[in-house]
Amino acid sequence: MNATIRKIGNSEGIIIPKDVLDRLGLKAGDTVEIREEGGSISLVPEQPDLAEQLKAARVGMQKYKVALRELAK
Repeated sequence: MNATIRKIGNSEGIIIPKDVLDRLGLKAGDTVEIREEGGSISLVPEQPDLAEQLKAARVGMQKYKVALRELAK
């Protein structure tokens, strides 16, 4: 599959076809990591940091402690 680098504002970019985004489970606004390897470029969906996910889970569990305790009965 080929794509053309296009001028987008003061930058340049590539339009990724919708079917490719759908297969990868990506949508507008998602973040990807750009990797340069051996003269080629790879786009990899960014994986949230596990520590950040655990921190968010703890905050949620603390916030809804009473409801979670009731649901656990």
